[in-house]
Amino acid sequence: MSDFVSRGFGGRRRVDPGLAARVPPGQYVEPGFPVLTAGPTPRVEPDAWALTIDGMVAEPRTWTAAEFATLEFEDVPCDIHCVTKWSKLGTTFRGVSLDGLLDAVEPLGAHAMVHSYGGYTTNLAVEDLTDGKAWVVTEHEGEPLDPEHGGPARLLVPHLYFWKSAKWVSGLRIMDHDEPGFWEANGYHTRGDPWKEQRYWND
Repeated sequence: MSDFVSRGFGGRRRVDPGLAARVPPGQYVEPGFPVLTAGPTPRVEPDAWALTIDGMVAEPRTWTAAEFATLEFEDVPCDIHCVTKWSKLGTTFRGVSLDGLLDAVEPLGAHAMVHSYGGYTTNLAVEDLTDGKAWVVTEHEGEPLDPEHGGPARLLVPHLYFWKSAKWVSGLRIMDHDEPGFWEANGYHTRGDPWKEQRYWND
């Protein structure tokens, strides 16, 4: 297992019994919003940001920031769960559902590689990005996303560990096969379901 991966995330913290049903195994409730990155924070001007979906699709598509702003946005209340064992409950993002974005390009493959400004990648199954399970978000708690939290736009896939919710998202490439992204190639689980504690390769 790579040096990137450490199981020493600290001791156990008690979870309020009233919240236990919302907290996956091995997690603790974090009131703040910790900043964890695999490298320096890329600085992307909001007006210069764009999102591209290509690869195995019927019609590749790029949305400029101005075009993206005209799409249908929705509030996304959710709980988020980091692989480093913190969970943030009852938070809210605002963004555009992947359902509409993917409908516009017509995916022909069952897998996606997400790309970010700065070079980060993470892999997801298309089924984890559809049916109201994923968004490209530009706001958190009513404010534009801070760069440290992925602004101007990040992926949001709250049912999976938060490393799958790639910060500074720039595009998705649809594929007919699965490939590991950055953390997956360095020992993290290919899917990352927090309720199954899918943290590492053998989990």
